Amino acid sequence: MTIGSPGYRPQDERVSRRWFLRRMAWVSAAAGAGGVLAGVPRQVRGRADLLGPPPRVPDAWLAGAPRQVEDPTTLTMSESMTLTRSGELDPADLVRAYVDRIEALDGVYQAYADRPGRDALIAELDALPADERRSPLRGMCLVAKDNFYTSDLLTEGGSLVFENFRPDYEATAVTRMRAAGGLIAGKGQMGNLAGGRARRYGTLIPTTRNAWSPDDERYSPGGSSSGSATAVAARLAVAGLGTQTGGSVTGPGNAQGLTCVKPTFGRVSLYGVIPLSYTRDHVGVMARDARDAAILLQVVAGPDPNDPRTLGLPDPPDYVRAATPFPGGRPRVRWSTRVGIWPGYFADENERVNELRRAFVGQLESNGGVEIVGELSLPDQWEELTAEPLGGSHGDPTAFFIEHLRRDVRNFADRLPRFLNGMLQSADTYVRVQQARNLLLDRIVSQLFGQCDVALTTATGPFDGTGLPLMCMPIGLDDDPETGSRVPRGVVMAARPFGEERLLDVAAAYQAVTGFHRMRPDDPA
Repeated sequence: MTIGSPGYRPQDERVSRRWFLRRMAWVSAAAGAGGVLAGVPRQVRGRADLLGPPPRVPDAWLAGAPRQVEDPTTLTMSESMTLTRSGELDPADLVRAYVDRIEALDGVYQAYADRPGRDALIAELDALPADERRSPLRGMCLVAKDNFYTSDLLTEGGSLVFENFRPDYEATAVTRMRAAGGLIAGKGQMGNLAGGRARRYGTLIPTTRNAWSPDDERYSPGGSSSGSATAVAARLAVAGLGTQTGGSVTGPGNAQGLTCVKPTFGRVSLYGVIPLSYTRDHVGVMARDARDAAILLQVVAGPDPNDPRTLGLPDPPDYVRAATPFPGGRPRVRWSTRVGIWPGYFADENERVNELRRAFVGQLESNGGVEIVGELSLPDQWEELTAEPLGGSHGDPTAFFIEHLRRDVRNFADRLPRFLNGMLQSADTYVRVQQARNLLLDRIVSQLFGQCDVALTTATGPFDGTGLPLMCMPIGLDDDPETGSRVPRGVVMAARPFGEERLLDVAAAYQAVTGFHRMRPDDPA
């Protein structure tokens, strides 16, 4: 049964809560099991050694686009695909337009850590099948955070630990983008081993700028996926990938006016991604609107024999259809949705943020299929289960980096305390953290999402730690009090396991009647 079929319900209503709880409990146990992971039963259709062909592009992936385009980098990915498929835009011209901007402006934005040359990108484009149904992302210039392995570009993780490292294979998510015809325009700069904003290796000197204040380094581009966020917001890429262990996709996304999805744990393979936490790492998609985010998620989602965390999950649904405004003339949500409000949601110290949030909720409430259920009651023992050390992951990264720590701790620079923490964490504390995580997940799913289908939240950590999906999108502009820059503000929405359809549905309905996702920053002075 597909979206549009009578009686179709989104995936978050069709997945057993108890099954997901058991699965995440297995992940927690497997984190310390080492070789046991290889023996996990595989439930992959077809040959387990293949990732399968890229999805063919249906009409739902395409969008109305202007016939006269002065600068094709202003188009969304869906609009670009529409024009390249119709023959009105040459994919090579699209690639050249992006490279022109990168060569002219990245010296200011500093979004990229490494990138291919113009000739290499054009040659890669020429080698792709000309049939856009076989290569749906043909000509699309994408960014991958610099912790995704790429065999043709450096993968340095923003750190001296991996300086000059060039893997001999690439991350599954990158493979899937390239198999769909996508071009990697560069590797997005990132915080040191996925910690904080991007900086010059081994120092506290900022590099990547926020696309909305490129001439002022004081305004942060967001968390560790800041290079990818800046590339997309500054039109140096049309969309891209980040990773989130603790807010590192939704943070930069909201800081730069993007629409991003951090899907349910295991939905996108982490194979070939420099790790931080076996149980908290997520690949997230970063785009300009809900449809583009859905397209990229559709491309990278799915089982991967190299990552047991992706196996045995329900098949990815039609994300792009979920992100298509419904029913057209008077957009509304496809599925009746209860939206809950986080405690203190309208009590931000910045009153402009409160105004934007109230306006956002008012717009949702005007949608006939949305019910605003009011302020949520947080689950039992919320403060205890989300506070340190139970709510963190400070001991997780150490096991991945023990050999690097033994070789030279100086390479970790400001991140050294985080990575030494695991050596000081007792076994009983680690076990308690895993137990608390499973208890928190149970209570979020049963108690929090017993009240609503979507939660407007100011906290991402509890949803990262329990593997639940998040989505962010812009809701307006504000003046930053420190720099005076005009900058975007956004919201974060959370949902039940495999609730990506629900989040995309709400976002698409909102974006169909508002224009904040179409805001673009000015170029640097």
